Amino acid sequence: MKGSTHRRCYCRDPKTGKPLGKNCPRLSSRKHGSYSVRQELPPREDGTRRTFSRAGYESLKAAQADLDHVRSLIGLAESDDADSVSRLVAMLEGIVTEKAPLPDVEETRRRLNAGVALRGSLTVGEWLDSWFAAKKRRKTTLNGYASHIRVHLKPRIGHVRLDRLNVGHLVEMFDAIADANEVIAAENQARREQKARCKPNKPGRPVAAERDRLAHERAKLAEMKPFRKLNGPSTWQAIRRTLRAALNSAIAQQLITFNPATHVELASGKRPKPLLWTDERVRRWRETGEIPGPVMVWTPQQFGVYLDAAESDRLYAAFHLMGSRGLRRGETVGQDWHEIDLDVGLITPAKEIVVDGWDPYESEPKTDGSANTIALDSANVAVLRDHKARQDKERAEWGTAWQDTGKVFTQEDGSWLHPETISLSFRRILATTNLPPITLRDLRHVAATLTHGGGGDIHAVKETLRHSTITLTSDTYTSLLPEVDREIAEKAASLIPRAWKAGKAEQSADESPDDGPSAHASLTQEPENGAASEPTKVDPNAA
Repeated sequence: MKGSTHRRCYCRDPKTGKPLGKNCPRLSSRKHGSYSVRQELPPREDGTRRTFSRAGYESLKAAQADLDHVRSLIGLAESDDADSVSRLVAMLEGIVTEKAPLPDVEETRRRLNAGVALRGSLTVGEWLDSWFAAKKRRKTTLNGYASHIRVHLKPRIGHVRLDRLNVGHLVEMFDAIADANEVIAAENQARREQKARCKPNKPGRPVAAERDRLAHERAKLAEMKPFRKLNGPSTWQAIRRTLRAALNSAIAQQLITFNPATHVELASGKRPKPLLWTDERVRRWRETGEIPGPVMVWTPQQFGVYLDAAESDRLYAAFHLMGSRGLRRGETVGQDWHEIDLDVGLITPAKEIVVDGWDPYESEPKTDGSANTIALDSANVAVLRDHKARQDKERAEWGTAWQDTGKVFTQEDGSWLHPETISLSFRRILATTNLPPITLRDLRHVAATLTHGGGGDIHAVKETLRHSTITLTSDTYTSLLPEVDREIAEKAASLIPRAWKAGKAEQSADESPDDGPSAHASLTQEPENGAASEPTKVDPNAA
């Protein structure tokens, strides 16, 4: 496109007041006037011309440098990339209007490729919005990203320039989250105390004065903030993962060169270790009501008690499958019949039903390895056959109203089973037993423990639970059964050589009947005086 530099002055004819322009006699002096640039831009959609014009350069060299700069900016976009051309032209027109300096070419290239604003200082908040808009993930994952960005990241560091974000900013952010935790804890405690004041002092119908007091206390409770969840170490780690992913994408787009989220130190957010409900822990729980840990696991005997209680329930097969083969809740309700081979004894959890808020939707498994095929034991095969027979009976009863979703676990009419339905059923059945509490998800830990207790090594547990790494299996999901652990301990102890063991073994050998002084008394006799003599032979045929 055409472009040029030229020198002009602002002298005017003293008589007419009109600019002299090129006719100014003083233009012959290089020090008179100033230089200007003019560069044609791609035309508008209607074909009208657009130009970049700027004056006031003191030298031809400075004017030519800016002209080359403008041409380099225009050249960042391919001629057939209408969107990039439009963005670049709009940027140059804005620069002319605002008389702003020309932006760096490489910085503009990075912004153009990243799809962010070409001008201005890109902030962390602007980049997070741009990054999130381009993400293609499961809805539940995206909901987590959106929550972290909306609640924590944008309010605390969204105003910081992206290229100036450092570890100090993140330390301040997490310190602020910790301070907010203290406020939340205090407000939660105040609400608990206020709720206690909203109860009548004496049983029975309250008198008028008591009713007035309760109304006043309940009004105060209504004005208080609701209970809020504290943001613990695991939440902090999740927030950092979201920010780290966004900043890694910014590095890939060459917007920044350093990711501070990788280097900020946080409190450990490791998953809690599962604990087995041993007899002693159960006794302690019954006495105090305290649960020993956040993740508790039933023994095989306890799981058997639960299955006995659930056997008449229409979702019995689901609980049997989850507790023995480790399917997740969403995988269980999303399981298709065509992904089960009862003759061979194989199952492939290829789909899952998860919830967005409350609305269920079908999704691919959590990870690629989640869709691996695993074996079914004979007990599960028998249970699933009985479940299929029950479902076929329901199909016949509903007739044409039956919804053929192809799912193994459905409502009575064949439609999808909401994931929360199976959780409610699990808790309802548990309430009818005298078992210590666990959650539905903890059945996955039960499956890991049963697999290990049945002789499977840690790799077998990993394959059963379909984890992406064996570290996750080892660190989180395996609780050794006491009898298995005791057997391993005894075998390990037997390998240790000890001196007292060797001495005891020799003593036992010396005291053996085969080696005693009378072992051959019936065959030989030693003279009393110790003189050598021939042994007395005994006739084996003697009476």
